[in-house]
Amino acid sequence: MNALYTAVATANGREGRAVSSDGLLDVTLAPPAALGGSGAGTNPEQLFAAGYAACFASALGVVGRGAKIDTSETSVTAEVSLGANGEGGYGLAVVLRVELPDALQNETGHGLVERAHQVCPYSNATRGNIDVQLVVE
Repeated sequence: MNALYTAVATANGREGRAVSSDGLLDVTLAPPAALGGSGAGTNPEQLFAAGYAACFASALGVVGRGAKIDTSETSVTAEVSLGANGEGGYGLAVVLRVELPDALQNETGHGLVERAHQVCPYSNATRGNIDVQLVVE
């Protein structure tokens, strides 16, 4: 792969900090209360959800522009779940909720969402590794 951009961030575990090399991202990390933590910071699943939602929305914009369809009123919410994988480790599952404007509540809109799922780098990275469900709303 010919890298167009490389992001660099450093973290010291689920409780501490995560900082990007340019200093623009600097967040306190804490396990969520649901996992016995304090919940007094963000967690890796929230960061992954934010990144996936932003990337998928961008991919939807790319395929929309290619089809000459305005997708600017679309929003994407990513729900990232963490759970035991049955093999002694942990895994993730994702539900992507894509809110389309009324004008795209049709086959065209659904087709754009499916195409974005083929274009999005996060979708390509997770395909075959974790369950990703697309929900068009």
